[in-house]
Formats: sequence, structure tokens, C-alpha cells
Amino acid sequence: MNKKQKKILQRIIISIVILIVVTILCYTTKLNQYVEIALYLVAYFVIGYDILKKAFKGILNKQVFDENFLMAVATVGAIGLGDFKEGVAVMLFYQIGELFQSVAVGKSRKNIAALMDIRPDYANMMVDGQLEKVDPDDVQIGSEIIVHTGEKVPIDGIVKEGHASLNTSALTGESVPRDVKVGDEVVSGCVNMTGVLTIKTTKEFGESTVSKILDLVENSSMKKSRSENFITKFAKYYTPAVCYSALALAIIPPLVLLVMGQPPRVQDWIIRALTFLVISCPCALVISIPLSFFGGIGCASTNGILVKGSNYLEALASTKCIVFDKTGTLTKGVFEVTGIYPSAGYDQNSLLYYGAYVESGSNHPISLSLKKAYGQKIDNDLVKDIQEIAGHGVQATVDGHVVFGGNMKLMKRENIVVDQVHDEGTVVYIAVNQKYAGCIVISDVIKETTKEAITGLKHQGIKTVMLTGDSENAAQRVANQVGLDEYHSELLPGDKVEQVERLLQQKGEKDKLAFVGDGINDAPVLSRADIGIAMGALGSDAAIEAADIVLMDDDPAKISQAMKISRKTLKIVKQNIVFALTVKAVCLVLGALGIANMWIAIFADVGVMVLAVLNATRALRIK
Repeated sequence: MNKKQKKILQRIIISIVILIVVTILCYTTKLNQYVEIALYLVAYFVIGYDILKKAFKGILNKQVFDENFLMAVATVGAIGLGDFKEGVAVMLFYQIGELFQSVAVGKSRKNIAALMDIRPDYANMMVDGQLEKVDPDDVQIGSEIIVHTGEKVPIDGIVKEGHASLNTSALTGESVPRDVKVGDEVVSGCVNMTGVLTIKTTKEFGESTVSKILDLVENSSMKKSRSENFITKFAKYYTPAVCYSALALAIIPPLVLLVMGQPPRVQDWIIRALTFLVISCPCALVISIPLSFFGGIGCASTNGILVKGSNYLEALASTKCIVFDKTGTLTKGVFEVTGIYPSAGYDQNSLLYYGAYVESGSNHPISLSLKKAYGQKIDNDLVKDIQEIAGHGVQATVDGHVVFGGNMKLMKRENIVVDQVHDEGTVVYIAVNQKYAGCIVISDVIKETTKEAITGLKHQGIKTVMLTGDSENAAQRVANQVGLDEYHSELLPGDKVEQVERLLQQKGEKDKLAFVGDGINDAPVLSRADIGIAMGALGSDAAIEAADIVLMDDDPAKISQAMKISRKTLKIVKQNIVFALTVKAVCLVLGALGIANMWIAIFADVGVMVLAVLNATRALRIK
């Protein structure tokens, strides 16, 4: 508990003690009436002076109708009618409920803060030959900072010296460490697990990844969902309506009874009106709905899913179609050797040897992937007479053998008979001394969790579509392997926007469409879709800026996880709305009829609020 909460707790205890003392004295002695009234008033002012103060300020500021005004009128009215114990009890239980709500919200924020504890407190810099801890805000771009084992990386930069394993779980939600060495980029918020790193900063602290993430999470509550806006508007009209209804309940029935020649029972109807006011307090809705969304956003952030507002979390629950970019989203975005098919007289190792050596003079991604797959140091003395044949491939003499490596056009040009054809990726055909030796297939590798992610989304009834600028064969291969419902290939950025427009027209009026891309070259489509989701966003400023939801690693399975969090959060919100409105509606009718007394009113207000807040905190622990 903080100081304010402890102070309220002390006031609650004092008020309870005074009530107990008064009750005991009333039963054991003949307590003077004025002393009894004085003790009740002391208990009342101890527990309720701040509510009375807020209600008075609200009246002065012409913001009359809020829960403070309702509590003040109800309790002062009860005391004015001589129901001192009930007046004090209503204020006491209201404050207990408020304290409980305050502690629950504080705990939720503390849990999120602990799990998102990525804000660095300092940066290590060499100042006049001495290592000093300085404020990260004071570190300029191009400065060199040192990060020891166990310390957070305070600012984005490039490793100048050292190598280490970084724990990125605070950013990505995954515990798998990331190894970095000289020349690698590192982002703020990671924790150095091993070694010492010297990092040259590339950004100021305010522009670093950690600052952007913290700002995003802290400001997510600014963008309200439709449910929150509904509750705000509802409370704006609801509170004045119940106040005027209570006033009418206190005045009209006595007048009607008086006209009819019956006793007006003024005090009875005023008590009913005051009970009506206590029951009507809308704090259960006003508190629990934002708390539910706050919990859902917090739960998502601890899993490496950053949602920029509760409106996007709510919209995600209505998503019926998700459109994916291919490269870097469903695939890793890097070329790797995925198949080696030697011809007679060769094996996989010898074919890869010739492929790596004939391509050794190039820095093309295809060449780099061949050399990576070969895995051994290239002896440049073995390679002579390298000739690049534009649009076809490469010719070279490798260890005395004339080797060709390239596409089918090259094989036909050299009149080399190829006895096998592959079309699943980029194919490098190899010939040695004018004789076909085999082929090596290089593909953009599908991520390990892509198929699982698509399956999970389809189980939730979501249509999956892929848009890519790649060839028809490459697109078809990926679509078939992961089980997409629809795909479109060889698209320019403008074509992707047109496809999204078409899909938007096909969906239902209340359904949403989400686009998943890398957040950089897909910015036009991200902004056109109902929800933009950035993949592979660790350290990508453009992704954080362009998207509505940011996945802090490149795991497509997180999309299905985000949707589950969204839907369960919405379920909790709807439970609270239905529960609170139903209980209050029943109790309001009972109060108007004189069946519900002040104690039932306390349950309808404080009890419902406590139960709704407890239910709302479940959003923090969605599995």
C-alpha cells in the first residue's frame, strides 16, 4: 500500500472502532442521546470528510452529478432523518470498496511495471579516464557506453567491443537469449547475461526502443474502446437521471398520497429516495471496464505484444480476416539452402563444394547462402577465370575443372542436358566440364511457428490471405505448406492496397480486417487496414510508428495469442456490464418499492464494485 491508501485504512479502522464502542455503550449503559449522536458524527466525519469535500468542490465547479455527490446526499440525508448508524455504515463501506479498488488497480499497475521493467537507471561512460554512471538522457549519439554482466542495455547502438548473450524477454516475452558480437545492433531494454560490451550509441535515449515502448504502454489508455466510451457517455446521462428520479421519488408519492387523503409518509419516501441514490452509484462500471482493458493490455505487453490502445484490443476481437505479407512475416526473410539434388557420379558434399566455389566471387544473397551452407573456408587459390554471365549465372575454373552455376537459361546456352527440374524456390543448376552435376534449391525459409499460427487462426474462424511481390511458384509453395485460404503474388505496393480494398468490401459491416507486415515497406497497407500489426519489430522504429499493434519478436503465433487475449478481455468486460446493470436494475426497483433497505443498497454499490473489480483483474492472467 502507498501512503494515501494506508491513511484511508487508518481512517476506516478508527471509524469502525468508534462504531463498535458506540454499539457496546448503547447495549451496556444508558448512553446520553447527544453523546451518541456526537460519536456517530465523529465516526462519519473521520471516514467521509474527503467525500463531502469532493462533492462540495464538484458543486462549485458545476460538475455536480458524480459518485461523491450521490454518497454525500445519501449519507447526509440518512443522518438528517436520524438513521445515524446507517449513514455512517454507507460511507464506511463505500470507502472500504474504494480502498479495495485502489489497491487492485495499484497491484495491476505494479505487476505490469515489474514485467515491463526495462527502463534503465543509468549508463556507464568513461569520463576523464574513470568509468562513471550517468543519466541515459545525457548520453549523446556516437558516444561509447559499457554494459557489464547483469546490466540493462540503456540505449540503442552497435557493438564495438566484446561479445555476449542478451536476455530479450522483457521486450519479446521469450526467454531464448540472443548472442551478439562486434558489428551487431543491440536495442535498449535487453539485459546482458554474459561478458562485457562496449556499445557505440546510434540514438538518443528519448528515441531508443525502450523509451518508445514505455511511452506506448503508458499512453495506451488514452485511446478508449467503444465499451469505455459507452460507459463514459452512459454515466454522463445516467447519474443526473437517477438523481432527478430520486428527487421525484421523495416528492411525488407523498403529494399523491396527500391529495388522496392518506398520510403522506414523507420520511419513508425520503429514505427510499436515499436508498435509491446509494444503489444507483455507477462506480462498478466506471472502474471495472477501464481496469479490464488495462489488464488485457498489460497481459499482452508481458507476452511481447504491444497494443497502442484499448480501442485496438477491442477491434481485434471482431477481426474476421487477417492479411499477411510473406517475406519477413510468414517466412524468415533470409535465403537458405533447402535442397541439394546431385546427379549420378556426385554426392551432396561435392555438389555443394562446386556451387560454393563457383559463386565465391559474388556477394549476391544466393552466393552468400551457398557459402554459408558449405560451411568451410574458401581457398581462393583454387578458383580462377571467374566470369559472370548476365541474366544466366557464373562460369569459373575450380581446381582445374570448368564449372557453370546458374539458371536453366545457362544450361541451355551451354547445351547441357538437365535431367531434373525444380520450381519450389531459386534453383542453381551446376555443371562440371560440360556435364550436368545436379542442382541446389535456395528458398526463403518458412518460420517454424507459421503453420501453427495459421492453424490456430483458422480454428478461430478467421480467413487468412497472403499478399506478396514474389513469383507465383514461391507464393504457391508457401500458401500450400502453411494452409492459407487465399494468396496473391507478383504484387506492387499499390496492388496490395487494391487487394486490401477488395477484401474490406467483402467483409461484414461489423467485422474487422487486420494486415500483418514488417511495418516499413508495408506502411500504406498497414494504415489502410482496420488494424495494422507489425511483425519482427524488435528495434524497428518504423514498425512501432506505423502499426496499431506491435509484436516485439517475429513469431506469427503471437497473433493468435493476441486475439485470444482480446476476446477474453471483451468477455470479462461484457460480464461486468451485464452483472452490474442487472443487479442495479433489480435493486433500484426494490428500493423504489421500499423492499430494499440501506444494507441492500450498500451491497448493490460496494459489493457489486468489489466483485466487478475482482473479475476485471482476471484480464491480467489470461493464459
